[in-house]
Amino acid sequence: MLSQRLTALTILILGFGLGWALYATQATQPFSLGLDLSGGTHLVYKADVSNLDPEDVRESMASLRDTIERRVNLFGVAEPIVQTERGGMLSGETQERLIIELPGVTDTQEAIDLIGETPVLEFRLQTPVSIDDVPSDDGVVALSIGDNFGPAILTGAHLDRATLQFGQASPGGLSNEPIVVLDFTSEGGQIFGEFTGDHVGEVFGIFLDGQLISNPVINEKITGGSAVISGGFQPEEARELVRNLNFGALPLPIELLSSQTIGASLGTETLVRGIEAGMWGLAMVALFLLLWYRLPGLLAVVSLAVYIIIMLAIFKYLPVTLTAAGLAGFILSIGLAVDANVLIFERMKEELLERKWTNNAVKDGFKRAWLSIRDGNLSSIITAVILFWFGTSMVEGFALVFGIGVVVSMITAIIISRTFLLAIGDYEHKGVAKFLFGTGLK
Repeated sequence: MLSQRLTALTILILGFGLGWALYATQATQPFSLGLDLSGGTHLVYKADVSNLDPEDVRESMASLRDTIERRVNLFGVAEPIVQTERGGMLSGETQERLIIELPGVTDTQEAIDLIGETPVLEFRLQTPVSIDDVPSDDGVVALSIGDNFGPAILTGAHLDRATLQFGQASPGGLSNEPIVVLDFTSEGGQIFGEFTGDHVGEVFGIFLDGQLISNPVINEKITGGSAVISGGFQPEEARELVRNLNFGALPLPIELLSSQTIGASLGTETLVRGIEAGMWGLAMVALFLLLWYRLPGLLAVVSLAVYIIIMLAIFKYLPVTLTAAGLAGFILSIGLAVDANVLIFERMKEELLERKWTNNAVKDGFKRAWLSIRDGNLSSIITAVILFWFGTSMVEGFALVFGIGVVVSMITAIIISRTFLLAIGDYEHKGVAKFLFGTGLK
């Protein structure tokens, strides 16, 4: 009995301590809200995979998603969502799509500019040129890329990513300087290593859409699939170079299909109404439990409060991006948590009618209700998995939160509620105990 009460007290302390931590850290670590709750821009792009072999499509789309994600993160957009989707199968034309959600960005044109088009990134070796060999127009000599730079040795398809780093301070006391690190693909690294070994001391031009953005000198043969561009960059210059390099590293051309903007006020209203609906629903459920199941109902309400705190902690610290559909899944999972308690209490009532003491009735009631709870929740989990696997982004949000809620509700109903009921003591089913463990209006 003492161990049960200590366990129940520990659960209460940990549960409501976690609740206080959630409240105290809300200002510094808020919940991750989806586009429909925080406002922002939703973009759908079509990827051109016509020149790819079918077996290379999935890998190329994954590479495209990662590249766009790095590009968006470069601009500091909070919690962007970038995912791929295959659509249009019902129309007879399968499309590979890229879905991009940018919370907080409500200017559609700004969002499109963040993503940009597909610039052509090229690496060319500088070649000596004679002015006499270059044609002129009325005495004006016009140099083009082909006049003083050779053909492209590498393109954006060979670049995995570019990152901004800061070099270590030298022994001479120089301050850290910004450097740009290039990470090539395995094929690009091999080509780059062989080429730099043959052209040490020469200039290597980096072009974006035909414009020279950097012309570093090859100091040595570069192996290992990475290269460093340095040379007195200002931090902002280096950051812009990294952005341009990543802009040109898209493995596939993309075309904007649709855009949608959700205002911050609309998202806030949706969130407020969702919370209000949840609070009213929770209050009505708690009232029903208290009036109909009395003491077990009160303990179920406490268990339900612990369940909600655990779910909110998962949302914040996992983290889970909450959408309006996910909020609906959360509220629905609260109903399922109550459903498990109702099954248990009804089984307990049957045991108490056989003149059992309260602790035996609790144990036997949980044992008899477990199979029904297990089967019902298992079917809900299977449904959530199927919805998450085959659903769109909106359905996925609902399925994820709903599935997590079902699993956590089983834990709270089977473990926490049972612990609380056993902790209050073992009483004969008569007098006050009969009233407290009774049900309905009798």
